[in-house]
Amino acid sequence: MLNLRFSEEELAAQRDHIVSFIQDTVAAAGADGAVLGLSGGVDSTTTAYLAVEALGKENVRGLVLPAAVSSDANMSDAERVAETLDIEYDTIEIGPIVDELVDAIPDADGSTVAVGNARARLRGVVNYYVANEENRIVLGTGNKAEALTGYFTKYGDQAVDCNPIGNLYKQQVRQLAAYMGASEDLAEKEATAELWEDQTDAQEMGVDYDTVDAVIALHIEGGASTSATARELGIPEADVETVRGLYEGSEHKRHMPPAPSELRL
Repeated sequence: MLNLRFSEEELAAQRDHIVSFIQDTVAAAGADGAVLGLSGGVDSTTTAYLAVEALGKENVRGLVLPAAVSSDANMSDAERVAETLDIEYDTIEIGPIVDELVDAIPDADGSTVAVGNARARLRGVVNYYVANEENRIVLGTGNKAEALTGYFTKYGDQAVDCNPIGNLYKQQVRQLAAYMGASEDLAEKEATAELWEDQTDAQEMGVDYDTVDAVIALHIEGGASTSATARELGIPEADVETVRGLYEGSEHKRHMPPAPSELRL
C-alpha cells in the first residue's frame, strides 16, 4: 500500500503549522479558547493534543457525549485523553435528548440512519451551546479521508468552526498522534463513528482507511486512471471505484447549500 507517512522533519513542521493555525483561528474569532468533542478515537485525540499545545490546557474544554450505542471502552478512552492532558471536560449523556427528539416527531419510526445522524447533529448542538456560553470556538476532528469520501454527518460532526487535521490522511493522523505523545493503543485504534451498534468505518465504507488514503492520493488528487491505481496499489479496480463513488456522491457535503443563480430582471 502507498506510504504517505511523514518524515521526522515533516512531522515537526506539520505540528507547528497546525498549532499556529489553531492559535490564529481562535485569535481571529476573539475567542477565549476552544471546545471539542472527545470520542476516544485517534482523530479527536490528535486534535486535543494539538489544541493543548496551541492554547494551553486551561483554554481547552473537552466534551464526552455518549449515547446508547457508545461503547464503555471508547468513552473511557475519551475521558483518559482529557485526564492525560489535564483539560476540563464534562460527560453528558445525549441519549435522553435523542429520545425526546424522536418522540416529538409524529410517526417517527426511529430508523437506524436517521437516529444515528441525529446523534451526530445533537452532539454539534451541545458543542456549540458550550462554546457560545464560554466564548470559545468549536474544533472539528475530521481528517482528509473523511472529508473527501463524505464520511461525516452533514451539519453533524462537521458543524464546526475549523478542522485542524483536515488536510491529513488517516495514516498521517495516526503518525502525528504518536508523535504528540498519545499512547499506541489510541493511535492505532480501529475507527468507528458509533452512530449505531457494532458499526465500523471500514465496514460501512467497504474499504479500509489505508486503501481510502492511497486511492485519494493517486486517483482522486493524483489523476491516475482506475486501472493504473489498482495496479500500483495491488487492489481490485472495484475498490478504486468504491472510493471514487464515495467522493462523487458526497460532493454536496463539501459546499455551501446551493441557491438559484441570480435572476436579473
